[in-house]
Amino acid sequence: MRVESEINPGCRGGFTSRPQILLVIVGPTAVGKSEVAIGCARLLNGEIVSADSMQVYRGLDIGTAKPTAAQRALVPHHLIDVVSPDEDFSVAIYKARAEAIIDDIFPRGRQPILVGGSGLYIKAVTGTWGLTIAPRAPALRQRLQNEVQEKGLRALHERLMRIDPEAAARISPSDEKRLLRALEVFEITGLPISHFHRLDRHRQPKYNSLMIGLTLPRQALYARIEERVDRMMEAYGFLEEVKGLLQRGYHRGLVSMRALGYAHIASHLAGEVDLEAAVKLFKRDSRRFAKRQLTWFRNQPDIHWLDVEGRSPSEVAKESVKIFKAQD
Repeated sequence: MRVESEINPGCRGGFTSRPQILLVIVGPTAVGKSEVAIGCARLLNGEIVSADSMQVYRGLDIGTAKPTAAQRALVPHHLIDVVSPDEDFSVAIYKARAEAIIDDIFPRGRQPILVGGSGLYIKAVTGTWGLTIAPRAPALRQRLQNEVQEKGLRALHERLMRIDPEAAARISPSDEKRLLRALEVFEITGLPISHFHRLDRHRQPKYNSLMIGLTLPRQALYARIEERVDRMMEAYGFLEEVKGLLQRGYHRGLVSMRALGYAHIASHLAGEVDLEAAVKLFKRDSRRFAKRQLTWFRNQPDIHWLDVEGRSPSEVAKESVKIFKAQD
């Protein structure tokens, strides 16, 4: 196992015989990751690095289930509220920022804890992705977006199938963000994005990581999801949050505003569906999202799975820390 000087040769702390291990807590939406992570952080003198692709956006608070102000006062949190809803944010940007934060936390003698349910964000930090494929090209991206409006996503997906069938097989025809990035990379570099992904598979991970996965029986998880949505609507004012974002000019076409819940409530506010139907769809799509998250994480190796049913967050945190300390 690598020690500090090998993981981060330029860190201020110098050489130490104690290995630095990145603690990672993953799992589906509503399983209770935030509460467990806070418990771990308090036991380990830790700081939390969010790995949630929507919590990065300022103003998207209720629908993304951000940690409360009280929770953030207990433990330092990073990569929450870092960009406006209309700013571009990508896995590559996330990776660079997350690694800079982690590389600052370790030398201060504190424990970084990467927490979230965005599989690509987790893998970007803990895996082997270089993500230095090609720079962003705003003019090219705008042209591709115009083509989406003129021809539809299906036509662009068929183009990707011709130039990079390997990537096309992994990217859904409805996944506009990844589809456009794959086409953008090909036009900039002349090489398919799958070529760069194959190169990444030969890289070594930057960090030694211990991954804890939180899970619940399917029906119990679905019940939590539905209860959370009901709280968002009844107690937390989610309808007003979405209305306020739209009034400030954050339109429905933005990546941020296509997030779970925001797209559904925006559809209601546009008069396309009644509120009851919008909430029902929000719950349904949240359940489907949780299922996809579980499938993703179940396919990742070396995750220590903990069933949280009937257990308090503090109990799960203590067991997680016990597993973590056993790695030293």
